[in-house]
Amino acid sequence: MPCASTIASDNGALPSFKMSESTFIASLMPKQEIGAQKFLETHPTYDGRGVIIAIFDSGVDPAAAGLQVTSDGKPKILDIIDCTGSGDIDTSKVVKADSNGFIAGASGSQLMVNKSWKNPSGEWRVGYKLVYDLFTETLTARLKKERKKKWDEKHAEATLEALSKLTAFDQKHPKPGSSSLKKEREDLQSRVDYLQKQADCYEDKGPVIDAVVWYDGSVWRAALDTQDLEEDPENGKLANFTPLTNYRIERKYGVFSKLDACSLSVNIYNDGSILSIVTDCSPHGTHVAGITAAHHPEEHLLNGIAPGAQIISCKIGDSRLGSMETGTGLIRALIAVVENKCDLINMSYGEPTMMPDYGRFVELANEVVNKYGVIFVSSAGNDGPSLSTLGAPGGTSSSIIGIGAYVSPVMASAAHCVVEPPTEGLEYTWSSRGPTVDGDLGVCLSAPGGAVAPVPTWTLQRRMLMNGTSMASPCACGGVALLLSSMKAEGLPISPYTVRKALENTATIIGNQPDEKLSTGHGLMQVDQAYEYLQNCKDAPAVWYRVKISRSGNSGSNMRGIYLREASDCQQTSEWTVQVEPKFHEDADKLEMLVPFEEYIQLKSSNSEVVKVPEYLLLTHNGRSFNILVDPTSLPEGLHYFEVHGIDCKAPQRGPVFRLPVTIIKPLVLRVRPPVASFSGLSFEAGHIERRFIEVPIGATWVEGTIRTSGFDTPRKFFISSVQICPKKRPIHWESFVTFSSPSLKSFSFAVEGGRTMEITIAQFWSSGNGSHATTHVDLEEQGTRPSLGHEILSIRLNSVESVQIRKIFFSLVLKLRQRLM
Repeated sequence: MPCASTIASDNGALPSFKMSESTFIASLMPKQEIGAQKFLETHPTYDGRGVIIAIFDSGVDPAAAGLQVTSDGKPKILDIIDCTGSGDIDTSKVVKADSNGFIAGASGSQLMVNKSWKNPSGEWRVGYKLVYDLFTETLTARLKKERKKKWDEKHAEATLEALSKLTAFDQKHPKPGSSSLKKEREDLQSRVDYLQKQADCYEDKGPVIDAVVWYDGSVWRAALDTQDLEEDPENGKLANFTPLTNYRIERKYGVFSKLDACSLSVNIYNDGSILSIVTDCSPHGTHVAGITAAHHPEEHLLNGIAPGAQIISCKIGDSRLGSMETGTGLIRALIAVVENKCDLINMSYGEPTMMPDYGRFVELANEVVNKYGVIFVSSAGNDGPSLSTLGAPGGTSSSIIGIGAYVSPVMASAAHCVVEPPTEGLEYTWSSRGPTVDGDLGVCLSAPGGAVAPVPTWTLQRRMLMNGTSMASPCACGGVALLLSSMKAEGLPISPYTVRKALENTATIIGNQPDEKLSTGHGLMQVDQAYEYLQNCKDAPAVWYRVKISRSGNSGSNMRGIYLREASDCQQTSEWTVQVEPKFHEDADKLEMLVPFEEYIQLKSSNSEVVKVPEYLLLTHNGRSFNILVDPTSLPEGLHYFEVHGIDCKAPQRGPVFRLPVTIIKPLVLRVRPPVASFSGLSFEAGHIERRFIEVPIGATWVEGTIRTSGFDTPRKFFISSVQICPKKRPIHWESFVTFSSPSLKSFSFAVEGGRTMEITIAQFWSSGNGSHATTHVDLEEQGTRPSLGHEILSIRLNSVESVQIRKIFFSLVLKLRQRLM
């Protein structure tokens, strides 16, 4: 892939990218950042061939650009399944055709069947559905607008005609005398009144489509009557519809009408009693599939990461719920993965959770990974930049590889059209951060989180830009598909455990600060380096080292890492028991793999003054426990991150075989009354994040503040957010996305819980202010307090020194403490 060049301007501005057309096009679908481009140049046939990927999403449009065939000419999409049931039609009613070939449709319409359709039994199963129930809100809104325009035209014509007839009658009969003339005029007037009233009460419930299902002697088939969608009554007739069968049998799809341009496929269940019409519930799923595996024969630079891979589309977004996933849909999708022998899952969906690595879906996902050897990749979430904002299941489940979203300078320049992109790559500001509430790192890896990829035909365009961890996950998934393709071609044993270890131990580290580790995970994945790792460690055992941690004296609570967040946790040394359990795949041979398993593990702490560990550990299949000491007493206030690595003494080239994350937050404790704190020296540029941790005084219930800005030439976008972790509750998370002009003043308030650490995060948006070099001044000051039964004010002031090219921020907060009257 051609490389972009940078040219520094005379005024000291950030470098600007100068790129060729081919570099620009290639940057719309990032591959170079994760080593995929380099890998494909060296191994062009390891492009995903032989790999099947399940896309858990909103549905994939089989008509979208690049989703017809693989790079070696095989069908791209093997099956399209609606796991939610949102497109189901009851077709249990059986009818027979009359002598003229007509049947009674479920909607009441008389439908003519095509005489060429084979139906040995003569039985036709019928059902119907409102077509808007199958369309997205966006498509429905477009159709309603277009239909309303046509209706208005016809209504105007009808109204004009009625008025003309009424006017002509009045001119001819100025004083109608007979009862018949009076009645005639009354009818004409009523018609005018009715038409005028119709305009006021217009409502478009949507066209009705009739569905017909029959058995042709070999397969079940379905056809639709879509005349209600068509302007010409001769179009959309049942007899003119090309019959479809289950997608996986013939891999054919249809279109409702030219008006909507919406693709559909079908599946028929229960001996013809249920017809599932599969449409997508948003462009999201098609975009995700395109990033993972699109193949564009006419423009290879726009290919997805693994153009040779094949896809199973598992629609988990329910059209009836605005694309929200359901537990039933997720479980059906996992069943489809096993039935179709998929190698990979990508799930760019997620929700907040109060209990990480827990629930029925997580249990089944663990089974799919551990028993069937499927690699599960998922988005970490878009709720950053505060810590502990991960979404489930991607950022919170041990068996799932959670992906954060990264943006490179060339992505910023090409895809996002940023005039002066950042000089170095960074995590998108909104990408969710770890750790999980039970101490796990959360974000496993990072990958490019933006791309210009295919979208459904009903959007009336071929591709569009989207960004999010939803885009980072399929990028990473495509990268894994390249590795699996190589392993299958070379006959290497495939295990989710070895592939994951290869990815983690070869990722490029993005920064060395604690919050960068919690933002980017082990780093930016590198396909080419992971391939070399797998070659060098092909004889290593396929084993996952499960780590369970409990605080000494509290054996009932198992964690996946150590997370000290409250002030009381940092006042003394704590002892922890760590249990390491090697886990093999369920079909592992007991005598050949489990019994002989024995490893000499060297334990290394990234800071032995804070985290003290034994030097060595003998590890067998039944596992081993050891104790560690964590001493945070000498740490300064703020965020700290450490790791304990387990290294195989006989094969150090494997890198860490397990890691124990240790996150320590030492909050500011305000011991004076009234509580006042001051911070200084904060500097901001695009993408920069500042975090402050404060122990909220007991009894406080909210924060009020005012932000005052001045001194910069262009508007700046900031995230301001707060997070508190509370046991057995979802984190208390408040955020505000604000744009400041200069000068301006904004107020804010949010709820807090007393006695717990509060993280205050202020982040300048990653793409905001890149083209400007004026100083930013932001003051967050005390907001006027209201009289109450009793209160204290916590005032936090952040001050900085002015600088020419760095944006600055000054702020103070107010915590109002309410006291109970006893």
